[in-house]
Amino acid sequence: MDNKKINPDYHLKFKVCVSGAAETDFMAPDAMEKIEAIGKYIAQDGMITVTGATTGAPYWAAKGAKQAGGIVVGISPAATKREHIELYKLPLEHHDLIIYTGFGYSGRNLLLTRSSDAVITVCGRIGTLNEFTDAFEDGKPQGVLLGTGGTTELIKDILDRAHRGMGKVVFDTDPKALVEKVKVMIADEEKALGIE
Repeated sequence: MDNKKINPDYHLKFKVCVSGAAETDFMAPDAMEKIEAIGKYIAQDGMITVTGATTGAPYWAAKGAKQAGGIVVGISPAATKREHIELYKLPLEHHDLIIYTGFGYSGRNLLLTRSSDAVITVCGRIGTLNEFTDAFEDGKPQGVLLGTGGTTELIKDILDRAHRGMGKVVFDTDPKALVEKVKVMIADEEKALGIE
């Protein structure tokens, strides 16, 4: 088989990371519903939801994806299921598969964004910003759901002040529109690779 040719009849599912805060105290009032909708729309578009296997925003995205019949993969900071549950106190629900990295939060963040085709950022804190910058440095397509609170409200200003351009980042306040924009960006990346 010629390794340089890609079988046009074979297509991997797109993987979309939902990055957001594990704490929900500072979210906008309707943020959880919007985040759950993000997971739902990812699933309805036939894509896989990838999360940090944690509480808060990623948990709500996973819940929305599962309610819509989607597949959810979690990337855990823990080394084992026991550590995931007992040390990190993280959930197992709403995931089809959890990969235990043993790399803590910062190492997990890099694997989380690198294992995804795109990243959608919702209300977040510093860890969410870390995931955003990891994906930005890797040139990943990214969507930012505005109006959900936290660091999502700072990202445009950070990009303006960082003097590195906007990268492959799109913004929207509507979950469905944002998922569609991200899906189009992933498809464009695939076309650039010669995958239709």
